Parts: sequence; structure tokens; C-alpha cells
Amino acid sequence: MAFFQLGLRRAAARLAHVPATCSPCLRTQLQAQVKAQAQVPTSRLLQLVRASRSFATTPTAGSKAPLESTSNSVAQSATAAPQTPPSESSGESSSSFPKTNAKVVGYWLIGSAVSVFGIVVWGGLTRLTESGLSITEWRPVTGSLPPMSDADWHSEFDKYRASPEFKLLNPHMDLAEFKKIYFMEWTHRLWGRFIGLSFVLPTLYFIARRRVTPRMAANLLGISALIGFQGFIGWWMVKSGLKDDLFAPGSHPRVSQYRLTAHLATAFVCYAWMLLSGLGVLRAHRILRDPEAAAKAFDALKSPALKTVRRSVAGLTLLVFTTVLSGALVAGLDAGLIYNEFPKMGNGYAPPKSELFDKFYCRREDGSDLWWRNMLENPSLVQLDHRILATTTFTAVVALFIYARTGKVKAAMPRNVRKGVTGLLHLALTQVTLGITTLMYMVPISLAAAHQAGALALLTGALVVGHRLRVPKATQALLQKALQNRSTAQASAVSSKLLKNVAEKHKA
Repeated sequence: MAFFQLGLRRAAARLAHVPATCSPCLRTQLQAQVKAQAQVPTSRLLQLVRASRSFATTPTAGSKAPLESTSNSVAQSATAAPQTPPSESSGESSSSFPKTNAKVVGYWLIGSAVSVFGIVVWGGLTRLTESGLSITEWRPVTGSLPPMSDADWHSEFDKYRASPEFKLLNPHMDLAEFKKIYFMEWTHRLWGRFIGLSFVLPTLYFIARRRVTPRMAANLLGISALIGFQGFIGWWMVKSGLKDDLFAPGSHPRVSQYRLTAHLATAFVCYAWMLLSGLGVLRAHRILRDPEAAAKAFDALKSPALKTVRRSVAGLTLLVFTTVLSGALVAGLDAGLIYNEFPKMGNGYAPPKSELFDKFYCRREDGSDLWWRNMLENPSLVQLDHRILATTTFTAVVALFIYARTGKVKAAMPRNVRKGVTGLLHLALTQVTLGITTLMYMVPISLAAAHQAGALALLTGALVVGHRLRVPKATQALLQKALQNRSTAQASAVSSKLLKNVAEKHKA
């Protein structure tokens, strides 16, 4: 009994030094302030409760109170959390891939796409000036330098004089004229080498330094492989114009229209891949900069009224690409040099059926290849097909523009999407104007090059509108994580502020 009495006396002596505020009251006060200012996660409330329990302990001389120490530690963690880049979170090691791509990767991809845009236009000029067959050999490394002496120039000129194009088309060409077309093709090939090196080397660097996500690393490697394949297709195309057995007697020397179409299609795919990848990287960084605004924008895109618009833009993009391929067939067959009026073709809106489906283009005795041979090799039908596709594309763009400004679609459509649709209409009008004038003036070099650039610009507009309408799952997951991080950081800041206020009141 005496032992218990002694313990009660010691406990009473210690309680005399404890502040008057009791732990239950302090917990009630803290919880009321938390509910009034922010919703703090359960883990933070547990920290507050633990801090309030340790508040009753008397601090030793020269040391801080437990509540003040806890508030300082929470404040430091809340301050340091927002400064940590998303790609360098605490759960990642230096050798692992980041969760987001570096912003410089997006700008680099856009710049690479612009370079591809330029080489497509330059390639069109090379074809229009009939310079593509001036270099008769494929030397990926040693061909980077032009001939450096007169002997080298004469050697290259002798190789060209042995080609069908010189014998049938340019028999009176001299060395000075040859140098002009040679430099056109040499510049085109050198530009292609530059695109390859300026893309492959940074790709290896970004992957080695872990500046891209695994998904983006796969995309970059795929684009690099496509660039190399594009170089091979380019030589495969040129090679088709250097053999006599590929031409009919008396025909104009040219490359295969099939290989030309494949070469142009690969360039367009490479451009679109670069562009969409770069836009995706930049969009991710806009999300991280302002997740709340991005969440509102993405919620607007979930409207059922935009479902039809999204599908229409996807179909329109495919239609534009198909029209581009038909235009490549027109260029490969020089089909723009016939029927140079619009909208009619001769006496009617279409040539006679006997001309459109001529058995001359069949290679089988039974005529089973009549339809597809004429569609791909008959200049009259190829031009008619291109006219039909171009008219259909223009009509689809106009219909999309009208539909985007009617009823619920107009109210649900975000402003940037509406601007994109308007820009798409302007591009379509420009492209149709260029196409008609190019045909009526019998394919002048300037208009024809502008028409080819307009095709890629129209495809760019469709891709941009489709990108603005679509929210990939990876982007949605990134947005959710950014919102969670922002909520945690705000809750930490509120908790640290409350703890500091209580610590200051306790000191007073």
C-alpha cells in the first residue's frame, strides 16, 4: 500500500508541471481546424494525433518541443515534395526509365518532323526537275561528298550518259547542265543522311541517359528503323529508272510509280509518327504544370456529342492519306499532263469507258487484271481516281466544319478543337486551289511543289485535330497521378501550417 501511495505522489508532482491544455481538447481543436481548412489524409491525421499526444511531455532544456519538431519536419517534407521532378521520384533508381519524358524530347521530335516536311518538298522538286536519276550509284557513306575534281565530274557524267534517261531524254545535255541536276539529287540524299544521324544519335543518347519512358524508347527505335528503311526504298525507287527492261518501247524514262508511292508513303508515316510523339510529350508536360485545367479539358472531351466527331476525324485522316497515295501515282505516271481542264475531262466529266478500262494495260490473256491494272497504271483512270478522292476529301472537310457548329456538338466542342477544324477547312481550300491550278497550268514546278507541300499540311491538320480529341489511357493515368500528387502536397502544406500555429500558441 505504501508503494502505491509513493507512486501517486510522484505522478501528482509531475502533473503540476504539465500545461493546462489537455490532450483530448487539443485533438478536438486540431480536428476542427483541419475540417475547416482542408481535407487531410488519414496518415496526416495520425501524425497530428501523435503530435498532440506527445505534446504533454515536458521538453528538456535546449531542445525543441515535440510538436514543434514534428511541424518542422512536415513542413520540410511538404516543401521538398513539389520540387521533385516527376521523372525522378523517390521510388526510382538512376538506372530505371522515368515515368515521363524530358521536355526537350518533345521539341526535338517536332523539329525532326519539320525536317522531314522539308525533305518531302525537296524530293518533289527533285522529281519535277527530273534530277532523281542523275546519281546512278548508291553509296551511303562515300556518296556524302560530291565530286571534287574535273576527273571525278567526268566519271559521274559518263555513268549518267549510260543511263536510259540520258539516251532517250537528255542526249544534248552538257557537263554544266548535269551538275545542276546532280546537286539537286545530292542535296536530297545528303538531307536524308542528316535526318538519319540527327535522329538516331539523339535516340541512343536519350535512351542511354534514361530521359524517355520505355514506351517512347520503343517509338524512337521504331522511327529510327523506318528512317533506315526509307533510305533503302529511295534507292530501290531510283534503281527502277536505270533499267531499259522496265520501259515500253518509246516510253518516257521514269521510276516505277509503285516504288515512288511507297517512298512517299513511308515519308508521310515517318512524319506523322514524329509529330504525334512530340505532341504527346508536350501535352504530358502541360498536364504536370496544371493538372486541374487538364482534368477539366479531358472531362469536356468525354462528352457523347464528340464521339461522332472523333470517328469522323479518324476517317478523314485515312481519306487524306489515301488521296496522297493516289497523287503519288499521278506523279509517277505524269498523269497531270493530260486533261488539263476542270471539272471536265475532255467532252465530259470523265473520259470514255473504253479509255478508262483499256486492255492495253492487261498482262494476262484472260484479262483478269483489267480493273486493277488500269486503276494503277492507266494515266486517264489514275487522274480520274485522284479527282474523285480529292473532291470527296474536300466535301468531308466541309461537312465536318458544318457539323462541328450545329446543336450540341458546338456547345460540347473545346475551343482548341474548334480552331483546329476551322484551320483544316482553310488548308483544304488552299489544297484544292493548288491542285486545280497545277492541273490547268500543266504542272509548273512551283505550283506542283506547293501542291505536294499542301498535301502534307492537310494531313498535319487532320492529325492535330485528332490528337486534340483523343486522350490515351497512358495520358489519363498520368493525369490521375499528377492530381494525387498535387492533393498530397496541398494536404501536407495545410498540416504543417496547422502544426506550426499550435506550436506557436504553445510557446506563448
